[in-house]
Amino acid sequence: MAIRGEQPDHVLDPLHFAAVRRPLLQAESLPPWCYMSEAFYAREARAIFGRGWNFVGHADQLAGAGAYVTGVLAGVPFIVVRGADGIIRGFANTCRHRGALLMEGTGQASAIRCPYHSWTYDLTGRLRGAAGMEHTEGFSLAENGLVAFRAEVWAGLVFLCMDAQAEPLAAYLGDLPALLAPYAIDDMTLVRLKSWDLACNWKLYVENAMESYHVPTVHTKTIQRQARDINPPLFGQGQWCGLFTRHTGSRALEAGETGFPYIPSLQGDSAEGTHYILLYPTTMLALTFDCMWWLEVYPAGPLHCQVRSGACFPKAVRARSDFDTVVEKYYRRWDRSIVEDNDISEIQQRGLSSPFARAGRYSHLEPLVHSLANWVLDRMEIAP
Repeated sequence: MAIRGEQPDHVLDPLHFAAVRRPLLQAESLPPWCYMSEAFYAREARAIFGRGWNFVGHADQLAGAGAYVTGVLAGVPFIVVRGADGIIRGFANTCRHRGALLMEGTGQASAIRCPYHSWTYDLTGRLRGAAGMEHTEGFSLAENGLVAFRAEVWAGLVFLCMDAQAEPLAAYLGDLPALLAPYAIDDMTLVRLKSWDLACNWKLYVENAMESYHVPTVHTKTIQRQARDINPPLFGQGQWCGLFTRHTGSRALEAGETGFPYIPSLQGDSAEGTHYILLYPTTMLALTFDCMWWLEVYPAGPLHCQVRSGACFPKAVRARSDFDTVVEKYYRRWDRSIVEDNDISEIQQRGLSSPFARAGRYSHLEPLVHSLANWVLDRMEIAP
């Protein structure tokens, strides 16, 4: 029997993707090996995550001078830290001496100190101390500061870019800030973060989050119980796409539950339903009547990723005396539906690992899965 799902020798040959490039209802999905190939993933890491803007957290995580978060983005360890001047900066998390990892997790620090040989950097990345190097010929503190990444903030969301030549964040976002302006994201505060390590390719997780075809099956007892309509996908200027659904009641609650007051600045579509936004490649924002939540995905090789979920509410809502009690309704809804998505993504990855798996056809309910596949090919510079 012929095995149809084998990885070809030249994984970036445009001929492999001719069917992906067709219009939605004529197209096929990416070949299964695109979710398992080391060579395909290596190109993604360089061309997608290495050149674009990546969401890495909320400014509330960096509330004071010296507050820092760390992470790994497609194999690149990074640090994001708020300086004494209030500016948020990003750096490669690797010592300029012999490459040791400088920091882990989150915390507060007055300086960045290497745990190996105590080279010490200030919060702007400048090397301030390197004991034992005074006899090294031609050595200069000024020339051995941390490798800096670009860091910018939009509406409290922190983004990192490793490419000095990439477009500014404002251009990457395009008209998305205008679309989401009625939600007053700037007036929201972070209330919770959770994370999961999953055995699935990053694309599978993003695809699942951006289509409603799976909802009646995967979320039968949760969000499927919430009545909603289906609208055409959203496309605008910038590196994003999205979905909009009209409904009554907050989509961040179980069907029939009541929660916090609605955001007073809502108008137009934002007053009638929920926006689900994919900011390419891996940031998924959901904005409904009373809050915002998100999923951020960190690739960890072709077969694994880390998923983080965050949630924000208006500052006035967070200050309510009953906030800690009422918000548990929201947490319960997210914890149920996100775990359902986690489980099905790992199930899909296991199925795709079969040598007999092959590309499939798209439903009309999967337009953004098709859009993501083509965006990935475009960013990887695989010609149509």
